[in-house]
Amino acid sequence: MDTKGSLSEEQKEKWKKRLNWIGYILVGFILVIIVGLIANQWIVDYIWMNSLGFENVFTTILGSKVMLGIAGFILFAAGTFLTLFWIRRSYMNQFDSSQLSKVIVDRKMSFLIILGISVLIGLFGSSITQGFGWERTLKYLEHASFGQTDPYFNLDISFYMFVLPFLKFIVYLLLGLGLFFLVAEIGAYSVYNMYRLNRSAQLQLGVTLGFIGLLLAGIHLLAPYGTLLTNQVNLFQESVVYGLSYTDDIINIPKSYILAGTAVIATVWIIVAIVRGKLQSILIPAVAYIGLVIAGQLTSVAVQNFIVSPNEFSKEQPYLEHNLSYTRAAYDLDSINEMEHPGNSSLTKEMVERNQETIDNMRINDVRPLLDVYNQKQTFRTYYEFNDVDIDRYEVDGEYEQVFLGARELNTADLPDQAKTWVNRNLRYTHGYGLAMSHVNQVTAQGQPEYMLENLPPQGVMDINRPQIYFGEESHPNVIVNSSVDEFDYPSGDENMDTRYEADSGIPLQGINRLLFSLSEGSFRMFVSDQLTKDSQLLATRNIMDRVNRIAPFLSYDQDPYLVVRDDGNVVWMIDAYLKAEKYPYAEPYQKDTNYIRNSVKVMIDAYTGKVNFYVVEPDNPLLKTYQNIFPDLFTEEVPEDIRAHFRYPENLFSIQASMYGTYHMSDLEVFYNREDTWQFPTEKYFDEDIVMEPYYTTMKLPDEEEEEFMLMMPYTPKNRQNMIAWMGVRNDGEHYGDTLVYRFPKQRNIYGPQQIENRINQDSDISQELNLWAQGGSEVIRGNLLAIPIEDTVLYVEPIYIESANETSLPEVKRVVLAHGENIVMEANFDKALDEMLKLINPEEQSNEKAEEDEETGEADDNAEEPSEDVIDAEEKLRQFGELFNAYQKAMSEGNWEEAGRIMTEIEEQLAKQE
Repeated sequence: MDTKGSLSEEQKEKWKKRLNWIGYILVGFILVIIVGLIANQWIVDYIWMNSLGFENVFTTILGSKVMLGIAGFILFAAGTFLTLFWIRRSYMNQFDSSQLSKVIVDRKMSFLIILGISVLIGLFGSSITQGFGWERTLKYLEHASFGQTDPYFNLDISFYMFVLPFLKFIVYLLLGLGLFFLVAEIGAYSVYNMYRLNRSAQLQLGVTLGFIGLLLAGIHLLAPYGTLLTNQVNLFQESVVYGLSYTDDIINIPKSYILAGTAVIATVWIIVAIVRGKLQSILIPAVAYIGLVIAGQLTSVAVQNFIVSPNEFSKEQPYLEHNLSYTRAAYDLDSINEMEHPGNSSLTKEMVERNQETIDNMRINDVRPLLDVYNQKQTFRTYYEFNDVDIDRYEVDGEYEQVFLGARELNTADLPDQAKTWVNRNLRYTHGYGLAMSHVNQVTAQGQPEYMLENLPPQGVMDINRPQIYFGEESHPNVIVNSSVDEFDYPSGDENMDTRYEADSGIPLQGINRLLFSLSEGSFRMFVSDQLTKDSQLLATRNIMDRVNRIAPFLSYDQDPYLVVRDDGNVVWMIDAYLKAEKYPYAEPYQKDTNYIRNSVKVMIDAYTGKVNFYVVEPDNPLLKTYQNIFPDLFTEEVPEDIRAHFRYPENLFSIQASMYGTYHMSDLEVFYNREDTWQFPTEKYFDEDIVMEPYYTTMKLPDEEEEEFMLMMPYTPKNRQNMIAWMGVRNDGEHYGDTLVYRFPKQRNIYGPQQIENRINQDSDISQELNLWAQGGSEVIRGNLLAIPIEDTVLYVEPIYIESANETSLPEVKRVVLAHGENIVMEANFDKALDEMLKLINPEEQSNEKAEEDEETGEADDNAEEPSEDVIDAEEKLRQFGELFNAYQKAMSEGNWEEAGRIMTEIEEQLAKQE
């Protein structure tokens, strides 16, 4: 029986060892899988970046993260190991082995546990250090000078943007680590009051507290620089000044130096007290330090309330000046050229003729309804989609013309269910096809856009060399080209045309690449499919926003890419890249803490090949120079002329600058302090609601200029008023790209603002009656964007009126155009008729003279004088018929005869359409 028992124990021991080994193998296998997946992702990212020529960007970022990760791991792991090892040793010195747990007594077991905890904390610290520190560290090491200093500390702006964030990152990282160690030590030494009884425990607590105290002193020493970066003067109050204020100068900066000295003295005091065993005296410096912190806050509150607030402008005046000048510098507002605009009501026929190109490019289509029209009229198949319609300018038949442009992209989510196979989604349906382009100022008789490029293949005013859209704004899945399956190109009648990818910009799926990317894609089918050939390529990350963010995540990108057709017929996307920062001294932020922005980089993505270029627009920008120092191979300084010709000043940046300028145009400090002359964006009626007006592109000729140019502009109104006080514009063409100007209107008389024009449209009896007539007939009346177009010394307002029937498949159509100028307002079937009518209202004598001259030439003047013309008789008859129809319509409505009312309204609409 004993032998069997001993054998049973031996078998148990063997099985125990086997299970341990199995456990070790499983853990090792899991670790290998995790490490392998991470490594695989790094490898495929490198291959992808290398295929685009940006492998050095990848290695720079990865290298910095690895180095910081290692440093963070060593710092956190070593600190944790030392802390736990010291705690264990203190326990071993204080207690007998029999009083302690086996986990603590067993040297090997405790070592392994301490090592395991240290590794876990080290990994956590590594992720924090590399995740938050890599960009700060690289900017600190490679930063460029701004060549401008702040007025208080006389330090270059680069110190606040690059050096200070790095120093704060280091100090707060170490402080967090120190506090973690202190919490662990307090928890360990609270047992049996060890902090009172054990000298080793006291010494460890003293070292940790000293470390924390020195870091607190460091934070206080950095705090004065932070006063230039905020308007917060204490925990409870904000100053009227963004940046250094009176309270900061008098109280907060001296307070910081006092607290830094107190923290150092308190640290020394605590260490001495612990060494001498006088633990109770530790409370004295701690209480003193906390008391000084509270006293500093209360003093700041008292000064702000009783000294600054009663005489705020006088106290803050010198600081307001810095706030004003540095905010203007941060948003590049200093270069804005201000001029006076008379705002006359002086429109004449001769003025129209002098500005014919401006008139010809007057936009009477809007993007939102136009996008619906494109998607119904120019998609042809359910899987095609126009994601957006962009506005740009081109030379068309020698004429400078503003146009709308959209890409016909492929959306595989809209494929029929039976067609959503792996082959179709990954090998066959790989790209969109072609473009649609239309005039901004021309519509058909039905109110639809007049196309300049349309259909499949695209036909029109320019040749498209590569109409295939492999990369675009849609959420495109990764696809494989040059497989044994021909790619669907475009539908042609009852058959589909096929194509083959002719570029070599994809990732070759040969050798190890196929395995690596099959794992990355999670697609076993990709690895085993016999439809892939030696020429097959993977086109990955085809959404252009994801693409640029994957290459350069440290830049910010405009969310409205736009399409450009190059001179050689190739199609590319353009994206505006922004350089943003949060630490520009004295500058007021426009969003959270961001108070510096520049559009120093333009990104071009080829819609066919996916190749990406980061073009330098502002080579002297210090933030851009810093990134160039970090990533010397990322940016391209030579910009092709056909790309430069289509640079657009971004609406987002212009909106930010225009918004800031609404306040920071004021140069008189007292006016600026009181915000007496604040400008704001006007409102307009768009569709059925009042909205804040957005900047808009227009083609116009500036005063003193000989040719029309592409402009981005925005009117201003005074705060809480609706009259127009000024307008801001930025030039987009040639060497004047980015030149910003502001025209101020006279303050002594009213210049109509957009909302005032909208109100006048509503109040015009003829216009409102016609619009209500359409609305009562079941159609939706859509008010388009109201555009204020400066022409020489006057302003002309234009607003399209869309009509959309209640039918689900109906399209919005431009049925009327409203023009307003001075006191006159007209609505006609199209822009030309409205302009003619406006000129008649403005100068009826000139129109009468012209008519008389025409009559005299034709010999009809006498006849016309004797009896009314046939046109007048016809007009009176038609007006009478409309009146009868409208009376019949109202009667049917009042009697509840909806069918009859609908029939009459249809007849009215048909008669109105004939008059166009």
